[in-house]
Amino acid sequence: MSDYHIKTLEEYFKVYRSSVDNPEQFWGNLAEEHFVWRKKWNKVLSWDFSKPEIKWFEGAKLNITENCIDRHLATRGDKTAILFEPNDPNEAAQHITYKQLHERVNQFANVLKDQGIKKGDRVCIYLPMIPELAISVLACARIGAIHSVVFAGFSATALSTRINDSDCKMVITSDGSYRGAKTIDLKCIVDESLEKCNCVETVLVVKRINSEIQMKEGRDKWLQPLLENASTDCIPEIMDAEDPLFILYTSGSTGQPKGMVHTTAGYMVYTAYSFKNAFQYTENDVYWCTADIGWITGHSYIVYGPLANGATTVMFEGVPSYPDWGRFWNIVEKHKVTQFYTAPTAIRALAKEGLELVEKYDLSSLKVLGSVGEPINEEAWHWYNDNIGKKKCPIIDSWWQTETGGIMISPIPYVTPTKPTYATLPFPGIQPTLMDENGNEIKGNQADGRLCIKFPWPSIARTIWNNHQRYKETYFTAYKNMYFTGDGALRDEVGYYRITGRVDDVIIVSGHNLGTAPIEDAVNEHPAVAESAIVGFPHDVKGNALYGFVILKDTGESRNQDNLRKEINQIITEHIGPIAKLDKIQFTSGLPKTRSGKIMRRILRKIASKDTSNLGDTSTLLNPEVVQDIMDNAH
Repeated sequence: MSDYHIKTLEEYFKVYRSSVDNPEQFWGNLAEEHFVWRKKWNKVLSWDFSKPEIKWFEGAKLNITENCIDRHLATRGDKTAILFEPNDPNEAAQHITYKQLHERVNQFANVLKDQGIKKGDRVCIYLPMIPELAISVLACARIGAIHSVVFAGFSATALSTRINDSDCKMVITSDGSYRGAKTIDLKCIVDESLEKCNCVETVLVVKRINSEIQMKEGRDKWLQPLLENASTDCIPEIMDAEDPLFILYTSGSTGQPKGMVHTTAGYMVYTAYSFKNAFQYTENDVYWCTADIGWITGHSYIVYGPLANGATTVMFEGVPSYPDWGRFWNIVEKHKVTQFYTAPTAIRALAKEGLELVEKYDLSSLKVLGSVGEPINEEAWHWYNDNIGKKKCPIIDSWWQTETGGIMISPIPYVTPTKPTYATLPFPGIQPTLMDENGNEIKGNQADGRLCIKFPWPSIARTIWNNHQRYKETYFTAYKNMYFTGDGALRDEVGYYRITGRVDDVIIVSGHNLGTAPIEDAVNEHPAVAESAIVGFPHDVKGNALYGFVILKDTGESRNQDNLRKEINQIITEHIGPIAKLDKIQFTSGLPKTRSGKIMRRILRKIASKDTSNLGDTSTLLNPEVVQDIMDNAH
C-alpha cells in the first residue's frame, strides 16, 4: 500500500478541506489507490438521511480478505500478521505469518462450506481471545457469510437473544476460556442458550482448556479434525460493495439489543485509512489493541484495519491483572510494542497499583498511546502520559461508536497538538456539528450541545438487522438530515471537541455501553421487586458504576436485604452478564416521577453521585416528598 499518511498539521487541514469540499473524489481516489477491487464502482456515494439510505462504492465487487491477506503474500508472506499472547505468561506466544493466516483462514472457510454455510448465512462466534476468533471472522468474510461475534462474557440469555435475532445457522465456540486464574465453561453457556434457539444446525467447538464437555450428537463437532481434512485453498466469494460483512449487537436504551449491520467496501476503506493515520503505523511496527474482538474496537482495530495495512497485530487472551498488574507492560517489553490502544478503565485500574510494576519494564519501544471506549478523565490522561508514554508518546483520545465503524474524532499523533480530555479534531471526511435542544445548529466555537454528523462517511452502519424503522428512529429523527450520536459534546475556542457523555439512558461502564432498560427489566423479574430505576454514578476505576433504586412489592419486606441485593445481581448476571451488575442497590418506597409517570433520572443521578446541592425544582413532581426520603437513605 502506497503511503497515505498525514504527516503535518498543515497537511491535515488541507486533506480535511478536500474531504469535505469533494467527498466523492476524496474517497474515490483513496479507494482506487489503496485497495484491490474485482470490479470498480459506478458511483462513489448515494445517500438520503431521511430514509435513511446510504451506499458507498455502488456496483463495486471485492472480497475484504483479499485486501487483508492475499495481497500481502508476495511482499509480506513471512511477516507476522497476528501475534497471539496467551493468558498464561509461561505458554509460548504464537507468531502467525500472513502465509499461515492465509492457509488457516482458507481451511476454516472450507470447513464452514462443508457444514453447509453459504453466502449471506449468519454465523454466531462466541469465543475467547484466541487466534481462532480472528480466523473464524475472516473465514466467514472469505465465503460471504455474515459474522455476528458475541463477547464471551455475555450470559446464555443474552447470547440466545442475539442468535435468534439474526437467525444464525451456526455457532462457533470453545470448550472453555482462561481468564486470569479462572476458567470459564463457555460450551455450557452455549448449550443453555441453544435451548431457546431453533435456528442453529451446527456448533463447532475449539479445544482450548481441554475440559470434559457434553457434545450433542449430530449438532456439535470438534473443529480441529475438520480443519485437518480441509484444503488450504479457498477461492474468495466475490461480494458486492454493499453486501453485509457483519452484524454486531450494541445495547439500546430500550430492551432489545440493536444488531448494527456493517457492509463490505466502505467499512474496509474507512477502517484501513483511519488505522493508518490514527496510529501513524509504519512497516515494522508491532501494534496492540487490548480490546476484545467481541466489541467493535476489536473488529476494526485488531482485525480488519491492521490487516488491511499489512500490520502485525497483537491478540491478548488474558487480563491486565494476571499474574500481576504488570502484565501489560511485560507484554509491551517482550514484543517491543510500538502502538498501545486501551480503555480508560484499564488505565485507571493500573494507576491504582504501584508504579514499581511499570518501572521494572522497558517501555521505550512505545511511540503512540491510545484511549478508547469512553472519554478519558484528566487524572488518568496524565498518569498514562507521564508513566507509560514518558511524555514522549502522543495520546490519541479517540471518539467513535459501534454504529460509526471507525474512529471519528481523534488527534493524529505527531500532527494534532493534544489536550487532556479532548478528542480534538474530526478525521478527514467526518463533518461533526453541535445541535441545541430545539434542533438548531450551534455555530462558532466555545459551544456545547448534542453531537451530530452532517454527512455520511464510508463505515457508517447501514441499518439495524431486521429493523430499519428502529435504525431511522434511533439515529435520524432527532435532528433533520443529521446522524445523532446520542452523545453530548463541547467545542472549545480552537474548535477541539470534548465528549461529555451519553444524553440518553445508556451508561458506559468500563468502556461497555449498557442500556438501563434491559437491566431494569432483569431486576424487575425478581419476585420481590415492584419497580426499579438504574443510573450511573462516577467510579474512580470503571468511569461509571451502576446504582439501582429498587421498590419492593411488600414495603414491610422482612427478608434480609443483603440477600436480596445478591439475588438481584445474580438475575442481572444471568440475563445480561456480570459486566452489568449493580455496585449499589438502594431500596426505596418510591421513585421521583413527573405527572405523566416518567421517572426523573436526572434527580436520581444527582443523588447517586452525592451531588444534591441543586436538584432543580422538584415541586412539579407527582411525589416530591419521595426525593427527601431517597436522599436520607442514600449510600
